Amino acid sequence: MKRIILTIVVCIVFGFANAQSTRFGIKAGLNVSNFTGYEEDVKSLIGFHVGGFAEIKVAKKFAIQPEFLFSTQGTTIEGFDGDSNTTVKVNYLNIPVLAKYYITDAFSVEAGPQIGFLLSAKARGEDISDLYKSTDFGFNLGCGYNFTEDISVGVRYTIGLTDVNDNSDESQYPDLYNASFKNSNFALSLAYKF
Repeated sequence: MKRIILTIVVCIVFGFANAQSTRFGIKAGLNVSNFTGYEEDVKSLIGFHVGGFAEIKVAKKFAIQPEFLFSTQGTTIEGFDGDSNTTVKVNYLNIPVLAKYYITDAFSVEAGPQIGFLLSAKARGEDISDLYKSTDFGFNLGCGYNFTEDISVGVRYTIGLTDVNDNSDESQYPDLYNASFKNSNFALSLAYKF
């Protein structure tokens, strides 16, 4: 984990040092999230994300884009612990660092790692944060379109790389004991650059 964080910091510092220009912005949008790898039937959960970013141009067609996003994610599990449907809501502070390549002046593709810090987890109105790992690693793939120099939209899919289940007590939630699942999130964003 330390190596990943160090790599992210080096990329950001390198980007600022060699940047042709840097623009800051805010973004918000819709999340459609789920757990992958979970053995029970799950349904996608609708949430949102909001935060800020910096687009650091290091070449005419290439930029590094670190972001800080509050993200609501989770899933609905069918038949969980005897109930018909249980909605699990998890909130993260996600920090993706994306390599962004402009195919044209308006259209870009992006990819890069992400670290997420768990802020809260709830099911049936109860705090279940102790059942989830405090950090989550993922990888992002996406694309974006600039309507103007300031306004853009983006579509992104985050592939979870780490098992987020941390339940070690079979008596509390037997359906989660020894289960393995990862976060999966599809995001649609609207962004404004200053």
